[in-house]
Amino acid sequence: MKFPKILVAFILATSSVLTAQKKEVSLEEIWSGEFRQERLQSLQSLNNGEEYVVMNRDRESGNTSIDIYSYKTGKKTRTLLNSADLSEIKSFQSFKFSEDENKILLSTEVEPIYRRSSKNIVYVYDVKSKDLMKVSEEKIQEASFSPDNSKLAYVFDNNIYILDLKSKEKTQVTQDGKINSIINGITDWVYEEEFSFVKAFAWNPTGEKIAFLRFDESEVPEFSMDLFGKDLYPTQQVFKYPKAGESNSEVSLHMYDVKSQTSKEVDLGDKYDVASESSEVNTETITDFYIPRIKWSADPMLLSVQVLNRHQNNLDLIFVNAEDNTSELVLNETDKAYVDITDNLTFLEDNSFIWTSEKDGWNHIYHYDENGKLIDQVTDGEWEVTNYYGYDKKAERIYFQSTENGSVNRDIFSIKPNGKNKMRLTERDGTNSADFSADYTYFINTFTNTNTPPVYTLHTSKNGKQVREILNNNELLSKVEGYDFSEKEISTININGNDLNMWMIKPLNFDENKKYPLLMFQYSGPGSQSVSNTYFGSNDYWYQLLANKGYIIVCIDGRGTGFKGADFKKVTYQELGKYEVEDQISAAQKLGERNYIDADRIGIWGWSYGGFMSSNAILKGNDVFSMAIAVAPVTSWRFYDTVYTERYMRTPQENPSGYDGNSPLNHVEKLKGDYLLIHGGGDDNVHLQNSMRMVEELVQANKQFDWAIYPDRNHGIYGGNTRLHLYQMMTDFILEKL
Repeated sequence: MKFPKILVAFILATSSVLTAQKKEVSLEEIWSGEFRQERLQSLQSLNNGEEYVVMNRDRESGNTSIDIYSYKTGKKTRTLLNSADLSEIKSFQSFKFSEDENKILLSTEVEPIYRRSSKNIVYVYDVKSKDLMKVSEEKIQEASFSPDNSKLAYVFDNNIYILDLKSKEKTQVTQDGKINSIINGITDWVYEEEFSFVKAFAWNPTGEKIAFLRFDESEVPEFSMDLFGKDLYPTQQVFKYPKAGESNSEVSLHMYDVKSQTSKEVDLGDKYDVASESSEVNTETITDFYIPRIKWSADPMLLSVQVLNRHQNNLDLIFVNAEDNTSELVLNETDKAYVDITDNLTFLEDNSFIWTSEKDGWNHIYHYDENGKLIDQVTDGEWEVTNYYGYDKKAERIYFQSTENGSVNRDIFSIKPNGKNKMRLTERDGTNSADFSADYTYFINTFTNTNTPPVYTLHTSKNGKQVREILNNNELLSKVEGYDFSEKEISTININGNDLNMWMIKPLNFDENKKYPLLMFQYSGPGSQSVSNTYFGSNDYWYQLLANKGYIIVCIDGRGTGFKGADFKKVTYQELGKYEVEDQISAAQKLGERNYIDADRIGIWGWSYGGFMSSNAILKGNDVFSMAIAVAPVTSWRFYDTVYTERYMRTPQENPSGYDGNSPLNHVEKLKGDYLLIHGGGDDNVHLQNSMRMVEELVQANKQFDWAIYPDRNHGIYGGNTRLHLYQMMTDFILEKL
């Protein structure tokens, strides 16, 4: 069919207008929250399994409320509490129910300490009487109801206290708490950061006992940070931080009897590491171990304790009888490299328990009897269980998330404890996660893939059938349509004999006959994952901005990353920064062979572990990478903490070559390209010391580079305009240097 010339002209003009309507994303839009995703906030199932609660905040008034919704209909059924009805407080930042849901803890005036810890002014709200009681005039930590709601335990100034909610009588459980010396009931810095918990005490199911950990950190070396603020004189933050090879806190387990108001230390037996015969360190016994988890079993007088040696390759599961404080070894797990700690231990009514392990080379679920004898390996195969959701005793089914549908994907499954009748409960390929109701009748599925921002749907746990859609991000999708965004392509690339997961973002008007500069991003830390079938995060929008300016962006998960089996993950043991860097260099070389990539213009960047990687890449791969950006990098594992570093490297005394051979500090003379180093001055995690030492080594090697320090900012480097400034700096550097 032949169109009239005037019609053709009209079509071309219309097409031109439509194209012109598309716009490029800006840094201001990215970091102002323009592409913020809608999420379900503070969702928590009620005991009845039919309803859930959400904490809502009225942005205009500032009031907060706890609202109840029906799982089945999604409709709000009632408001349990609104701060507008409370004269004592205007709003609260978080809440926690008692076991019977008749009382609620409200946290206000939250003061962050480290990544997971905070101090709060806490109130107790009585649902029936609507009375509100202030727990203490002081900010306290980790308040927790007793099982019968009659008491509240909490930590103040490193000591544990119990408050009788009826008589208002306060009992001090421990007396020796002292800042930077003795801690009772909460963890020290390194436990909080690396074992991911703060509350280190637990009521037993009858409320008669409290098990708690005590940390003696008096011999742990102190670290100090200058905080400049806005006053005439800076302040100094001093805290205990055990760097690799240095003294840890001495940790001990104690059992407190509520009635007699006495506590006793629990003897866990001889726990120690013995240095290997080939080591240069003293071969005397090291009485040094960790207690990364305590949890009461189905027997109210039986406490489970996980004890890990300092090398973290020998894990004991110990049962402690709270009546006489005797202990018994129930399960032992060892590994040539290290054993990961999880929260997956679940006790069934008969005190048999569910446990996850990598002992067959892949992370799977196991069922043991109360004496630690294996009943069944519940899951098996060359794929990983990535989340354990729990056990439904009524349906006799275990719920879990796994990579059975590919390591970049996640699906939800249920299975019998004997490993039979496995059922996939999700249908769409991508990343599925679940939040189950208290009785496992329903689960809320969060789904996302590279084309779909999070969609929240309600499903029946019995067969995965969708009941209704709760929330979607269609408005975000509509907004995104107005921008010049490219597809995020997921594929694999064979490097050093392994098919590595990769994503790539190309310029919108990509022409394979042109040559484009390449920017690689990676994190690469042990067990991590940066390539997944998920929707854009903030950095992805930044990559779209760079793609619009003519760059190809690539991310590759090399050896040492997770979800491809234990051997793939643990190959980096005692050699952090060797195989991971080799893979990034080889990948850059292989990508540089493609016709459309300019092999002379390949850059790499990363944050934290990724900054360690990008620094090593431009030094060891100086003929491959012409530019690198390192944000908050570790520059020597000698500067990082004991728990994380020694898990993968052992101590510097045992493995000096592993520490020094892969430290960027020892390769600065190889720098040929353009290097930008960035750090936060208040980073309590990866200390500024790392970058300052890197600066000094580069200066003494007479190497020119760019660097920036963000005063008082922590490891996340955010607050106010900080992120916008940071990404503008990095963008300008990339545009100028790559």
